Amino acid sequence: MVDLSDPKSALRLYLQEARDSLIWKLDGLSEREARMPRTPTGNNLLGVLKHCLNVEAGYFGPTFGREFPTPEELVDLAVYDKDPQADWYAREDETKDGLIDLYRRVGAFADETIEQLPLDTLGRVPWWPDGQPVTLHHIVVRVIYDLSRHAGQADIMREQHDQAIGLHPGNTNIPGDYDWPAYVAKLTRLAEGR
Repeated sequence: MVDLSDPKSALRLYLQEARDSLIWKLDGLSEREARMPRTPTGNNLLGVLKHCLNVEAGYFGPTFGREFPTPEELVDLAVYDKDPQADWYAREDETKDGLIDLYRRVGAFADETIEQLPLDTLGRVPWWPDGQPVTLHHIVVRVIYDLSRHAGQADIMREQHDQAIGLHPGNTNIPGDYDWPAYVAKLTRLAEGR
């Protein structure tokens, strides 16, 4: 049981829940399905996961003077000058299972940062132009916010693919035997003012 009265425990709980949500949206998908662009701007489920793992590695690593043990597995900041979307898709040599494994290792690395440092520890985000110091507490909240936004993207993309919805496989958090076509028809009528 997590002690939610402890700030670090509460933050780590919600951070882990966001990670888990992102990972399960890839559950049961083939490489092709995970990589397939699902929006006009190319968003895809595996790319969202890759972006989030790079976000965590950067915010919980260099920001606080730490380096991920195998930095060559991450997107180097210099690559963004050539391809600003470099962390939004899996390269040919990257696999769904490999990126999920990498994300779990990045999560453990981020958790170590949170565990080892007080929440008021100051760091500097290398890619922020102002160079202002930022606390670990601020970064944890920011990453939870960022991952949660991307988990929402993944929710919609996965629902559009095969109607897999919800918080996690054991809890969809929506009525199970609901007449969804009738509900959508009702919303359509309301939107059209009929």
